[in-house]
Amino acid sequence: MNKTIQLQDLGNKDYNETWAYQEELFKGIVDLKIQNRREETAIPTPNYFLFVEHPHVYTLGKSGDLSNLLLSEKQLEAKGATFYKINRGGDITYHGPGQIVGYPILDLENFFSDIHKYLRFLEEAIILTLQEYGLECGRSEGETGVWLGAGTPFARKICAMGVRASRWVTMHGFALNVNADLGYFDNIIPCGIRGKAVTSLHVELGVEKVDEQEVKEKILKHFSELFEAEFVTS
Repeated sequence: MNKTIQLQDLGNKDYNETWAYQEELFKGIVDLKIQNRREETAIPTPNYFLFVEHPHVYTLGKSGDLSNLLLSEKQLEAKGATFYKINRGGDITYHGPGQIVGYPILDLENFFSDIHKYLRFLEEAIILTLQEYGLECGRSEGETGVWLGAGTPFARKICAMGVRASRWVTMHGFALNVNADLGYFDNIIPCGIRGKAVTSLHVELGVEKVDEQEVKEKILKHFSELFEAEFVTS
């Protein structure tokens, strides 16, 4: 089993271009798995982890409700935002500057064959990262992602998650609000969940800006420990 993960930081990159790149990496792993099975070979499958920041964009998951987008096409243009219906799970979410987006494209058979465990480990990597900043956070029953004040009237989501998996290969991932402009969330019903707020790390800490590179390093540390993986830069 190959537990090495190739790390790539794509910087600020268009959502659609990044999606196409994810699909390319995803297809390469799936095709190799099919080839291994067909030819009875054991060529190790690669794993990837992409960090990226997107320009303002709203994305709707395959089971999502379009009515959760509260803007018309013209209003989207006026805000400099784009919209895509995509092939991950979950409903609608926002990506934009000040948000750390992570796309692990893994062959889970290199780690464990359990998609629920995978989602819990993604959440745990973020929870452990935020705890390093002194935040009390966790899960909200029945709702994927990471929350502060879950189960209280002050529940607020700080990290959204949505993944796709086929033949135990994953794509899409998480979006952690670090220095995000929360005003852009007012244009949607985030994740299709009414009456619950969204927050950002800089807001919770009461600071103007959080060091995003430091947050990334903490995420990678916890991710590698949970998955017993080693990151290499590619």
